Amino acid sequence: MIIECNYCEAKVDAKILAQHEEVDPQDEFRYKISFVECPACKRSLIGCQEFVQISSEKWEWDDATRVWPDPKKYLDWSIPGPVQAAIEEANLCYKSKAYNACAVMCGRALECICSEYKTKEKALHGGLKELLKKGIIDKKIFEWSDALRLHRNIGAHATEEKISREDSRDLLDFTNAICDYVFVLSKKFDAFMKRRKK
Repeated sequence: MIIECNYCEAKVDAKILAQHEEVDPQDEFRYKISFVECPACKRSLIGCQEFVQISSEKWEWDDATRVWPDPKKYLDWSIPGPVQAAIEEANLCYKSKAYNACAVMCGRALECICSEYKTKEKALHGGLKELLKKGIIDKKIFEWSDALRLHRNIGAHATEEKISREDSRDLLDFTNAICDYVFVLSKKFDAFMKRRKK
């Protein structure tokens, strides 16, 4: 079974150790869970496959998606397209070990957030301050954003300083958390409070 190993950071033909197939009784959705071993590093992985229709009379199992460990993070639909595109490109850069480029794309995601909220300042630092002043982000999120902005500058400018793998991973996590805060959780909380008032 072909699956991406998070440790080897590559797609591998994993050895199947155990499988379980299940059908959801409500909608007859069929899926298969596989417990596998990476042939290179010998680490365990769990993958999930869906039974999908590929033509009018033909069905087959789709590619396995790793659900453990470190499953792929899917972006919420409420995150605007330009922000999603920047985060997806940042993820591709990280997987390609282009850590400076990853930091730059994380910075681009912040710029897209500022653009979404129509900040007047052209410079990212000023835009983030506007978001803080408007209450779109709080002080802690501003600190994360500003740290991300500084690392974006390291990645974007011709200096000898480089972004490490660990820092790149953290920057991606901060970017995802900032987007969840701004576009997902804030709106959920507002909706929750409206329901409470009713």
